[in-house]
Amino acid sequence: MGRLAPSHNAVLDQVRKLYAAEEFEQAEEGARFVAAMPAVRGSDHQLASWLARTLAVTAALTHGRGEEVLPGVEALITDLTRAPGAGPTLQKLLLTVRAHRVEILIQTERHEEAEAEARTVLRAAVRLAHLAEVWEVELLALAKLAAALNAQGHHEEAEAVPRGNLPRADQRRAGAFHRALASSLNGQGRYEEALAEAREPAATGGRAADGAVDVLSATALDGLGRRKEAEAAARQAVSACARSLHPAHPRHREARALLARLTAE
Repeated sequence: MGRLAPSHNAVLDQVRKLYAAEEFEQAEEGARFVAAMPAVRGSDHQLASWLARTLAVTAALTHGRGEEVLPGVEALITDLTRAPGAGPTLQKLLLTVRAHRVEILIQTERHEEAEAEARTVLRAAVRLAHLAEVWEVELLALAKLAAALNAQGHHEEAEAVPRGNLPRADQRRAGAFHRALASSLNGQGRYEEALAEAREPAATGGRAADGAVDVLSATALDGLGRRKEAEAAARQAVSACARSLHPAHPRHREARALLARLTAE
């Protein structure tokens, strides 16, 4: 891979800091600014564009605009796939974008496609492991695989994914595994265990996961017959989604549908 211009590198660093601070809208805006910056003599402008486009997609997707950015993701995958002489770092970037595509497929309820894509990313990560550090991409794809399996009702298979990978997950990725595990336990009617998982401190996951723990808790509480607590948790989920996520995020629909069912009953 080539060398980034100092001006591009400085803005990309700022974008990464904005994303880490969960300022997703500003991070996306900054990334798109870098992607549109003019070329600088002696630097790899194509690399800067690919990195910036990936960051923009990551920020928009985390905020909940998966369906909107799908065409951009598909175009970026095509560009990275066709890149001549792509080295390990560029291959890793491609796998990251493909893992994001898995999330979009989940958000748009194309769950079988999401499962297939997640498995493809995992196989590619294994092949790349001797050339680059791929554990982050692997854990990302595994969390998406568990979500896709849960969405298809394959809850026992989904349960095995977080149980087998939680010990090696860092704090940020552990949250996704705890939530996937709680979802799989809810799907199996193991509501006490699901509630315990949802209430794990590591399950919260920051702004991107707002509302998710409340949905999981409400589902478990409803299964346990604790209807008032379930309704309160569902209301919290609706409020959290409205506060933190883009209106297009599918968790909005999930939380509202759950609250509507609980109040109707």
